Amino acid sequence: MHKSRGLALAAVGMTALVAVSTTTAEATPPSGVSATIISKYTAGGKDFVLREITIAPGGTTGWHWHDGALIGVVKRGTLTHNEADCSVDGVYHAGDPIVEPAGSRNVHIGRNLGTTPLVLDVLYIDPAGSPFSEDAHNPGCGFH
Repeated sequence: MHKSRGLALAAVGMTALVAVSTTTAEATPPSGVSATIISKYTAGGKDFVLREITIAPGGTTGWHWHDGALIGVVKRGTLTHNEADCSVDGVYHAGDPIVEPAGSRNVHIGRNLGTTPLVLDVLYIDPAGSPFSEDAHNPGCGFH
């Protein structure tokens, strides 16, 4: 009886481990992305972080969403931005602003389809202590 219960608990544990591993494996990590924090300030329960982000040719942010809003500008290169329905919701060139709303319903990906590095300056307005982004799985688009 105790052995059966132990086996059942082990099976449940393995199922949970497989479920967690599967979820993690579905995330699409960034590729060819580097970032530098230019400044950071916390006030009123929010982090205000200015970052310079560089995406190499062929690089991608991976599918993700943000806990807070982002406001950015393209300094160099071209950003192709896709929503979770795979549609291109913007192609941004040097000097163009970009705004990304907060929330898990706003899954997206940024890609550098060009031949030169893409450089963005981005202001994150996040709840204090939040990560810069939350990983999301590929919603079924033919790219990542």
